[in-house]
Amino acid sequence: MFVLRKIGYAILILFSVATVVFWLFSFSFPSPEEILVTDRTDESTLNAIREELKLDQPKGVQYISFLNDLSPISLYPTNNVPDVHHVSLGLGSKAVVLKLPYLRRSFITGQPTASLLIEAFKGTLILAVSAMVMATLIGLIFGVSTTFFPGGWMDRSIVFLSTLGISVPSFFSAIILSWLFGYVLHQTTGLPVVGSWIELNELGERVIRWPNLILPAIALGIRPLAIITQLTRNSMLDALGQDYIRTARAKGLGTTAVYFKHALKSALNPVITSISGWFASLLAGAFFVEYIFSWKGLGALTIHALETSDLPVVMAAIVFIAAIFVVINFLVDVLYTYLDPRIRLS
Repeated sequence: MFVLRKIGYAILILFSVATVVFWLFSFSFPSPEEILVTDRTDESTLNAIREELKLDQPKGVQYISFLNDLSPISLYPTNNVPDVHHVSLGLGSKAVVLKLPYLRRSFITGQPTASLLIEAFKGTLILAVSAMVMATLIGLIFGVSTTFFPGGWMDRSIVFLSTLGISVPSFFSAIILSWLFGYVLHQTTGLPVVGSWIELNELGERVIRWPNLILPAIALGIRPLAIITQLTRNSMLDALGQDYIRTARAKGLGTTAVYFKHALKSALNPVITSISGWFASLLAGAFFVEYIFSWKGLGALTIHALETSDLPVVMAAIVFIAAIFVVINFLVDVLYTYLDPRIRLS
């Protein structure tokens, strides 16, 4: 029941997001004719776009078509099933189709929007995972360290630095890091001012540039690191004051067992909430950081689509981002039940 209820919530959230996205952007964006019509525009191309998006139909029909494309179980004319992985059951002129969500094609490039999102998501995933691994490991170490001597110089120093880190926006950190380590100290660090994880070399070949990851990952990880540090510290201090911790100490358990086997495990719930929220946000596209470092990810793709009024890409990117949040929150809810025995499934 727990899983089914969460799946129901997820479907409702995604349905709501898709509805808002459609009605918001379908009236605010230019039509394909305004974007694509030039002296060389092929009329058959425009007709194909109109037919696919049902632009010659009322808005209500376009909305139903949009939801039908997103749904994993859809109904299509037998001769007009989208070019995605699917299994269909023919019912005369109609076919019931079990498929991946169809995100349509880019107005500008004509490529499937799903392939553009997947390619961009690789870059964002690499950047987000790197930033969160750094933030989580260092944040847990700093947060736990402060509780050994609360009120001491280490505690005060780490709390001050974490407060400073929370106060500094990621885009400001990105600018400072890019200028300081990529420009002023470039001869020492060897780090570039801008760059993505894949670039073209002198021969036009795609090569991986891992050094380009260092500065954007640090810039993106500073704020979650600071928050994880403070949450870990506060949760640990609260856990260490509980009765079961005093009982564990009275039984003769050592400091390591008390801290890491009992206190830390029960203190992780708010930390995991923070980690999951930040990770979902980073996966959704660290727009300004990606833009400042010219990092190729979801943020850069969405900004470019907005600049070029590429409506299918913009709409698909927002729905994709919402799906990321839903999936991560679902996994975190399941993880809670394992970490905290006080949480019970009804």
